[in-house]
Amino acid sequence: MMNKLNLFTLAGLLLAFSACKKEKLPPIDPQPNATTGVYVLCEGPFGQKNKSTITYYEIATKAIEKDYFKKQNGIDLGTGASALKQYGSKMYCMVTGDNSTAKDAYVEVISIATGKSIKRIPFYNDTKDFSPRNVAFYKGKAYISCYDGFVTKVDTASLNIEARLDAGGAMEEMAIVNNKLYITNSLHPYVSNPINSSVSVVDLNSFTKLKEIAVSFNANKIAATATGDLFVITRGQYLPFVAPAFEKLSSVSDSKIQTYAYDLNAITVAGTKAFVITGDYPSALKTFNITNATIGADFITDGTTLSNVYGVTVDPLTNDVYVADATDYSTDGNFFCFAADGKKKFEFATGTIPQNAVFKYSYK
Repeated sequence: MMNKLNLFTLAGLLLAFSACKKEKLPPIDPQPNATTGVYVLCEGPFGQKNKSTITYYEIATKAIEKDYFKKQNGIDLGTGASALKQYGSKMYCMVTGDNSTAKDAYVEVISIATGKSIKRIPFYNDTKDFSPRNVAFYKGKAYISCYDGFVTKVDTASLNIEARLDAGGAMEEMAIVNNKLYITNSLHPYVSNPINSSVSVVDLNSFTKLKEIAVSFNANKIAATATGDLFVITRGQYLPFVAPAFEKLSSVSDSKIQTYAYDLNAITVAGTKAFVITGDYPSALKTFNITNATIGADFITDGTTLSNVYGVTVDPLTNDVYVADATDYSTDGNFFCFAADGKKKFEFATGTIPQNAVFKYSYK
């Protein structure tokens, strides 16, 4: 009896060992250990065709290539590029086009490792350009806001358009909280749409529009906090005059909960820290308290001066703060790297109207 029991036990162990050998462990994603390069989206002079560029800066060598996309691909990036964001090993560039039916609107998907184009996704049909503006990512999908009032869902594996949802007006920035997508609806001089004073809310599980949250006139910027609050910048207009505003929304009630008399150009939230851009010609970069919604002191503490702060990107690996200076909006700009204490680490020249950055890393 004992011999049979031992035999069965041994057989079971052999089967278990065999099964373990065949089972493949899930791959371990490599972890970044250093920031080696910086890609900077440069919008280009307003209204000029094929003047958008991507500047690449190699940190170790300090080498600058102001039109890196064209160097790597042999073609222009396009007209009116409006956003560049990373998801996985790729970066996605929104190329709005010239707001006509020129079929020059697309999303350029680019390898971060090489700067080479992986796919140019057309954003037009035979009658109109969709005019992509911004992108947010959720569970393997890219959600792209467009001036034609539709949100476009793109699969990040196949890079194919899966669906388009009629959800608002001339859409700009987006934020994702609690499985929902929040999209600002702006006033645009070339896009006539009565939906221009709200934030559209889309359920991402069903990809359906839930509602619009009424905000002040001409909403264009939005940022979400880890607690589920959202801050919205509305720009108003000059004639007839409508004052700009800064408003706080709740992702729980999907409603506006407070309005502040702030005139801000942009807001960036990175974890518990936030930054806002204030003023015009010159503009300034301030810290922002997301708990009580108060504007703090100047972020830059070492006396470095910038002409026109146009964008802020925080490197999640180092917590360094990269600040774009658009200078005079018609000639080349500059990009600055500051430590978290507001002291400059380095700077480099860029193309015209630098905006935000995507980072290239080395891996363990």
